[in-house]
Amino acid sequence: MDEIDRIRDEIKHLCDQLKTYQEEYYKKSRSVVSDFEYDLLMDRLIELEKEYPQFALPDSPTLKVGSDLTSSFPEVQHTYPMLSLDKVYTSEGIISWIEKCSKKALKRLTFTVEEKIDGVSLVLYYRNGILDKAVTRGNGLVGNDVTPNARTISSVPLRLSEPVTAAVRGEVFINKEDFLKLNEELEVPFANARNLASGTLRRIKSSETASVPLKMYVYDAYLEDADSSYPTQAEMLDYMKRLGLPVNPDYALIADSQKEMDVTVIGTDDLESYLRQFQERRDALSHEIDGMVIKVNELDEREDLGYTNHHPKWALAYKFDSPQGETVVSAIDVQVGRTGRITPVARVNPVKVAGSTISNITLHNQDYIDLLELSVGDTVTISKRGDVIPAVERVVEKNDEGNRTYRLPDTCPSCGSKLISVGAHRFCPNRRLCRDQVIGRIAFFVGKGQMDIENFGPETVNVLFDKGLLRDIPDLYSIDYFSLIGEMGFGEKKVQLLHDGVVSSRERPYETVLVSLGLPDLGKKGVQLLIDGGIRDIDTLMRLAKDDDSSRLMAIKGIGEKSASTLLSALRDPYMIDLIDKLKKAGLRFESVRDKEKESLPQIFSGQTWVITGSFTRFAPRSLAEKELVARGAKVTGSVSGSTTFLLAGEKGGSKIEKAKKLNVKIVDEQQFIAMLEGEGSE
Repeated sequence: MDEIDRIRDEIKHLCDQLKTYQEEYYKKSRSVVSDFEYDLLMDRLIELEKEYPQFALPDSPTLKVGSDLTSSFPEVQHTYPMLSLDKVYTSEGIISWIEKCSKKALKRLTFTVEEKIDGVSLVLYYRNGILDKAVTRGNGLVGNDVTPNARTISSVPLRLSEPVTAAVRGEVFINKEDFLKLNEELEVPFANARNLASGTLRRIKSSETASVPLKMYVYDAYLEDADSSYPTQAEMLDYMKRLGLPVNPDYALIADSQKEMDVTVIGTDDLESYLRQFQERRDALSHEIDGMVIKVNELDEREDLGYTNHHPKWALAYKFDSPQGETVVSAIDVQVGRTGRITPVARVNPVKVAGSTISNITLHNQDYIDLLELSVGDTVTISKRGDVIPAVERVVEKNDEGNRTYRLPDTCPSCGSKLISVGAHRFCPNRRLCRDQVIGRIAFFVGKGQMDIENFGPETVNVLFDKGLLRDIPDLYSIDYFSLIGEMGFGEKKVQLLHDGVVSSRERPYETVLVSLGLPDLGKKGVQLLIDGGIRDIDTLMRLAKDDDSSRLMAIKGIGEKSASTLLSALRDPYMIDLIDKLKKAGLRFESVRDKEKESLPQIFSGQTWVITGSFTRFAPRSLAEKELVARGAKVTGSVSGSTTFLLAGEKGGSKIEKAKKLNVKIVDEQQFIAMLEGEGSE
């Protein structure tokens, strides 16, 4: 035997050994060798395949490890349409459907009842028993090729026990316990196990997918030259198990008699009780399910029952959850933020969830859309995360129009500039001339929580921009507002208020001005850290930026390396340098002034958390009230919670007042607050 033959035989021998160990471990839960021995064999096989790639087998165990090479996800046409399922929410709906199918059939029908795994649909294509490719469902006609990642899933066989050619459909998921453990380690946790599974299946490097314990159950197979000795779904599931495919063992048969099948059999009279029992033990399952799937068991009858463009007529989904949180995506629009960041927004048919009507939902970025495989026209489940932020949780039904997964544009919808990618997000680089960016920056600067210039809302910003009077933030301080009198919507009173608001904004403290510039990662807390750390004016900050002296910022407790680098980089931007210079000339404050009187105030609100809502007479803008509170030791937050001590409520306080009442939070009006300040004590 020459050297080449010896290498080829060693590779085959190692593959056989490792596959045997994997079979024992993953399918029989037995470890027949130590991890150390297993790793030695795997390392040797990887080494040989790297040196002699021509001898690597198509079902090599090394494919379970994954690669560090990046990969794209090309589109692949499905050989069979991957349709959605029609659905019902009651056992009566199932029975009605069973009766309808039975009337059309030429013989007595039976039906399988299988778990509806809450996972990611995946189609495995085998050619002569070898895994050829794995494709996501996509729009049902075209999906993404994720073969390198799918090969790393322990339960997906790379070679079947028989040399069949087939398309096998199933769900990729992650167990609840694994999801909770992994999610705790993430900086931005996933909302549910399904989204984590979907995101993992789309990792750029398959070695990263291999590090997550994904699993798969298959439930349908489209076989070339299918053996007629497997005429039913139940027998086909049993056949797929013998091929080595992972089949969920927990299913039942709706039939009059059990015949010789080793499966739970129920009658239609027992169906409601069976579904109720299953739903009750749903929480005890190791994986997430969101319903059950009922199918005609006799495969030959399926063709006679047929299909619609949307779903097969021989299968039905019974959903546990009510349809209250389901709606249809009617459009996806793209917004350009003040920083140039591109954000897709789903426009959905209005639906009421948790007491409020939702019609717009942020989709974050292209990765998030890809994770959902979201298209216009899809039916989606939506929620309100934290009872506040609307979110698309999953696609429950693909559109009938054949729309593919939505792709963000390559150019800015506002100015037409070519977009650039930074991390997971896309940005418009045309900072000075992009209309949406400029208007966004100005609206942020004048808004509440920043300079708080009264009567200068987004609508006024838009009007003045379109008139050519307001091209960027510094123009606020040079406009002749009185020249607007007589223009549509600009009466004498409004113009006077605008003028006075802009003039008084020159007196805002440095802390407010710095926040209003919209520097990344620099809010009120960050500004206070800088000032407490001795960096009390803009000139000092600009010198640090010029020298790229991030160590000075990092010496301040609470400011990390990333925040320091991001801030200094933003301050070196020529646009920001020019903006600060012009605002200095306009008379804005760029130095923190120690208020000795305020520093000596008794800390009557120390340890208390306050929320401010509504409008006031003496404290207009209401940032003045916040200043009084902070000077006396209070912590001021934006939302009412169980930890809130007081709610300071002015006119038109809105929903925060109702929430405070529900949580028994003490509500204080303006006059009571003034009395507390004058008496230097809390009630």
